[in-house]
Amino acid sequence: MIRRKLIAGNWKMNKTAADGVALTKDIVAEIGRIGSVDVVLCPPFTALESVAKALEGQSIKLGAQNMNPEKGGAFTGEVSAEMLRGLFVSHVILGHSERRTFFGDTDAFVNKKVIAALANQLKPILCVGETLAEREAGSTLAVVQRHVEQGLAGVTAEQMAAVIIAYEPVWAIGTGKVATTAQAQEVHAFIRDLLTKLYGAPVAQKVRILYGGSMKPSNAPELLAEKDIDGGLIGGAALEARSFIDLVKAAEAAH
Repeated sequence: MIRRKLIAGNWKMNKTAADGVALTKDIVAEIGRIGSVDVVLCPPFTALESVAKALEGQSIKLGAQNMNPEKGGAFTGEVSAEMLRGLFVSHVILGHSERRTFFGDTDAFVNKKVIAALANQLKPILCVGETLAEREAGSTLAVVQRHVEQGLAGVTAEQMAAVIIAYEPVWAIGTGKVATTAQAQEVHAFIRDLLTKLYGAPVAQKVRILYGGSMKPSNAPELLAEKDIDGGLIGGAALEARSFIDLVKAAEAAH
């Protein structure tokens, strides 16, 4: 089963609208026509509209970093799926470890977001992964299993075609520490096996599982060569055009 590689850039709380347009234009100039890799840019909410305009007519997709599962109402500071759709957003990152750690997103709340995203034709990038304490306690697979099963509760096999999973070992995000290629592949294979148990092999073989722990141009070729690593959810290396372009080219070369 050949799955198209996907490289998603999570800009986190970085880049003004103007900075975001400049970065987008640099990326588009070099990889706007690479057809063999799916590319998603996920700017902060304030830059979504400007980046959307800069991506007009391009194959690169626009993603958001979070959303609220409610349709609307008294939720100060929140953004709904419908609002994102209105800005031509196609993907949304849900359950990122920073949301779980700093903002108290629970598995149940993340699940509500996944269901709402799918109901609004948004492709969720569901983040799962363990902290350093959890890894050292030997509970990596138990934590990942819980995040996957609870995050996907109520999601049908048909809907799984729109779901992307990102494995992010929390201890390797922005720390410069990287899981070894073997450690990353082990968890990706575990997630694929889990999806097989939940949805059957044909569905599980189509779901793309991204690696989200400090992937950069120097380690990307080795990670992307693994059979269950289908791309990357990129943080730091997505904020600079050259490194992000190099990652997309690494994904292209891994085909």
